[in-house]
Amino acid sequence: MTSWRPATPPGIAARRSGLLAAARHFFAGRDILEVDVPALTPAPVSDPNVESMQVRAGIAGGRTLYLSTSPEYPMKRLLAAGYPDIYSIARVFRDGEAGRCHEPEFTLIEWYRRGFTLEAMARETCALIATLTDRPELTETISTLRYADAFADRLGIDVAAASIDELRRAAGADRSLTLALGDDRDAWLDLLLSLRLSPGFAADGLTILTHYPASQAALARLDPANPATALRFEIFFGRLELANGYVELSDANLQRERFATEAAARQASGRHCGPTDEKLLAALGAGLPDCAGVALGFERVHMLADGHDSIRDVITFGFGENDE
Repeated sequence: MTSWRPATPPGIAARRSGLLAAARHFFAGRDILEVDVPALTPAPVSDPNVESMQVRAGIAGGRTLYLSTSPEYPMKRLLAAGYPDIYSIARVFRDGEAGRCHEPEFTLIEWYRRGFTLEAMARETCALIATLTDRPELTETISTLRYADAFADRLGIDVAAASIDELRRAAGADRSLTLALGDDRDAWLDLLLSLRLSPGFAADGLTILTHYPASQAALARLDPANPATALRFEIFFGRLELANGYVELSDANLQRERFATEAAARQASGRHCGPTDEKLLAALGAGLPDCAGVALGFERVHMLADGHDSIRDVITFGFGENDE
């Protein structure tokens, strides 16, 4: 029998509405302008670890368009055009993502602050999380760790010098995983972060992990004090990743080079590689103001606020339900 009922009762929708209202109130109090951005884009995401969904559009002459994986590119165009600090609450789409904390369609709260440092952006993100979860104490017990220090102190791994074999042994990887990840150093580090490092984060508090390897932050500025690292952070509650942010790269030529590097990585792994977003590069060339930005997974914060174990507990219709 075909199931037509939603996954959750009206109370969940009411709670979601209240949390979104609280987020808007948070931004209004900081004079941050809400903006609307398109869900259809002419270019896919460049990140080798994220897959865009493709749409064949007759109105576009039959060429391929892509569902947005983030509002980042058009928001940067707005900033380059002279917009003030801005935020967007956007539905985004990522292929191949489904699980307890993942849905192929979900909501990002993304915002940009002119003149903000990495630390200021991370702290404001923690303040929003504390507001939405009604747990002000979360801002008083934040743990801040540098990526390389966390790996060295907690796992005994030198992220700059460890061989692939060392990373593989630290992960306890079997043959199938070894074949799947191959010599992709960043993929092994991501695996270790997920399996070995993040489970050791404070179980009932926020952890800010900063200064990721430069190879893992194609849209971020490098740290002037250590160009091997990028001005990027992620925020976790326990082992649950909530937000990803950085001080934005504004050099159009360097951004083009990084896009080319990511395109080569996608091609080498047999992944789809679409056109480059030339409008973003033109906006950077025109002048992106000094700023920092962050994307926060709204449904994950909803899960945290109400003690839910699965993203399906806080959404109205889950992936695949329309096919059942």
